[in-house]
Amino acid sequence: MKTERHSRRDFIRKSTAATAAVGTFSVFPASVVFGKPAPSDQVNVALIGCRNMGFGILKHHLDNDDVNCVAMCDVDSGLLQERVTEVRKTYGDEPKRYSDYRKMLGQKDIDAVIIGTPDHWHCLNMVDAAAAGKDVYVEKPMANTIEECNIMTAAASYYDRVVQVGQQQRSSNVFRETMSMVRSGTIGPLRKVNIWANFNYGLGATPVMDEPVPDGVDYDMWLGPAPSRPFNRNHFHGSWRHYWNYGGGMFSDWGVHLIDMGLWVKNQVKAPTEVMTFATNNSGFEKSRDTFDTMNVMFPTKDFVINYDMTAGVQEGPYDNLYGISFIGDRGTIKADRSGYRVIPEWDGDKKEFMTEAKEFNKGGETHAEHVRNFIDCVKSRKTPACPPEVGRVAALHVHVANISARIGEPYLVWDDRNNRFSNSERANSYIVPQYRAPWRLPDIL
Repeated sequence: MKTERHSRRDFIRKSTAATAAVGTFSVFPASVVFGKPAPSDQVNVALIGCRNMGFGILKHHLDNDDVNCVAMCDVDSGLLQERVTEVRKTYGDEPKRYSDYRKMLGQKDIDAVIIGTPDHWHCLNMVDAAAAGKDVYVEKPMANTIEECNIMTAAASYYDRVVQVGQQQRSSNVFRETMSMVRSGTIGPLRKVNIWANFNYGLGATPVMDEPVPDGVDYDMWLGPAPSRPFNRNHFHGSWRHYWNYGGGMFSDWGVHLIDMGLWVKNQVKAPTEVMTFATNNSGFEKSRDTFDTMNVMFPTKDFVINYDMTAGVQEGPYDNLYGISFIGDRGTIKADRSGYRVIPEWDGDKKEFMTEAKEFNKGGETHAEHVRNFIDCVKSRKTPACPPEVGRVAALHVHVANISARIGEPYLVWDDRNNRFSNSERANSYIVPQYRAPWRLPDIL
């Protein structure tokens, strides 16, 4: 059965489509026809960063009957207007528009803020939102550096905010069942976790020349704490993650998701202690990027090892999947991705039988909507969400220590999480804390 507000929003969508088809006609306001949830049961959200993932997450919020969009912020005025118009037409909300998120955070009716900005903005956005008394849904990776992850985790606790990191596989039944099978001994003692991710987009974009800043774009604000440089479309919408100043490449984009699953299987919320990394840019394609197109990374843990294999520009992988994760035990292997899982038993040559039962599930899918719903429920209940900052931080640190290892050309690093430093490389330590461009300053929580 549809909820009251779902029906109201379906009514708006159908009315909009009918208007486009047959021309203008009068429609009573949907709230008059269907009513609205009680104000005390509604969550008012705002969005910072309106382009791709940020706007997608906002729509997942608005697909719930108890969520309103009251504000939106972006440095691109044209894009902002497009998104506000779409929210009005599709959901019937009339969000206020902002070009500076700091001004938006002064809007008193905002309960929660969605952060869909590039990675180098996450820390400032999140800490300022928390300080303003807002709960936060922040996209992954949690931040672009180790110290920013530390600060964000501290800020969530200090300001007592509900913070959900956008590692939505934590809200996936596919992965919940996978974890349950491994933990219950279906494949015997876990020995190894193999991860792979191969996507064309990891190569970056075709190089282009710098050019004037597009009309309506506050480029200096987009750069924010990052170093100043001329405008280049490859460093802007859609391609920014391939440059160290803004992101960590395909490894940070997919790494936090899949490594997170390798940690979750043993409920580990611990930073890596060691990393072994091989990385290079050896693609024959001329592309624009700082980050690596080829990486192999190993994280030893107490009981098992996590291997990560990444090859950008290649769309093939184990089990005919371009990405995935396999949990390998004595009795069998479980291969999983967002679409489903498969239990592959080992053969017992002496007993002439399989060591575990074969099983397959292939009706999974993306779980952004479930992850968003979990966040909304926790905003109301004040309970801990599926992916709190502590979990997001650990997944991000696994990515950052490997990227640092690759960037400095030192294939083996030892991380001392208690003292927030690498114990075997002073050069690596210089990458822990970012240098913000003035007048921006790294937040100081304590």
